[in-house]
Amino acid sequence: MSDSAGDAGRRVYHPDADHHFPDEKLNRVLEFVLEDEEIQTYLEAQNVNAVDRMQYNDHGAKHIEIVRNRALCLYDLLKAGNVDFNGARQQGLEEEDESVIIALAATLHDIGHVVHRDEHAYYSIPLAADVLDRVLPEFYGVGETVRMKGEVLHAILCHHRTETPLTTEAGVIRVADALDMERGRSRIPYEHGGRGINTLSSQAISHVSLQEGDSSPVMVEIAMTNAAGVYQVDNLLKAKLQGSGLEDQIRIVAVNTNENREQLVERIEL
Repeated sequence: MSDSAGDAGRRVYHPDADHHFPDEKLNRVLEFVLEDEEIQTYLEAQNVNAVDRMQYNDHGAKHIEIVRNRALCLYDLLKAGNVDFNGARQQGLEEEDESVIIALAATLHDIGHVVHRDEHAYYSIPLAADVLDRVLPEFYGVGETVRMKGEVLHAILCHHRTETPLTTEAGVIRVADALDMERGRSRIPYEHGGRGINTLSSQAISHVSLQEGDSSPVMVEIAMTNAAGVYQVDNLLKAKLQGSGLEDQIRIVAVNTNENREQLVERIEL
């Protein structure tokens, strides 16, 4: 992992960097995904309902890039902390397949938006299944493809808060989805006049970083410029962390960095 544009916090996955997990297969899968026309078209098309028609926060290619990067960074930190990942292992798959499950689930978790924003996780399942039926055989035999497909779909479904992750891989996707909360994500609806709580609270988050923690494998540090950011931290990130299976592995600290105004909220720790 390394910094992005000077930002601290290991926010970007780089294939050439050293990682705490085997990454050769992951890097081959990522190269395939990034050049695949169908997948890339889905990432563009899925944003139309969310942003253009519903004035919601970005759920397109940029959101997917951020979630995938943060999922892989989160995975790397958890592996460094010796956290057990059971999804691939319990299917008789290899350690190298854990990161592939995470990367594919992060990439495809929101494609159900092409059908509708509401209940999109359930629409993502059949659409992602079709994509996986084409992609996975490029890297796996029949038996492995079936098992990988099931694990990826489980992680996709469980990014939705009403479903409980049964694997650590799925828990990573659930948390990583909520970690895309910085103000850039809300730029499009904000500039178009959107002023809903999701947009306003995203505007209040200036920076999110993932680091190795002292008392837990992962420390998430969030800088916010006003109290509206509390909604992102408490109602979205905290809600997704709860029930993820990673509650004891991730510590969240949010700090109000605005020194020019009276601060209703100075610091939150979860």
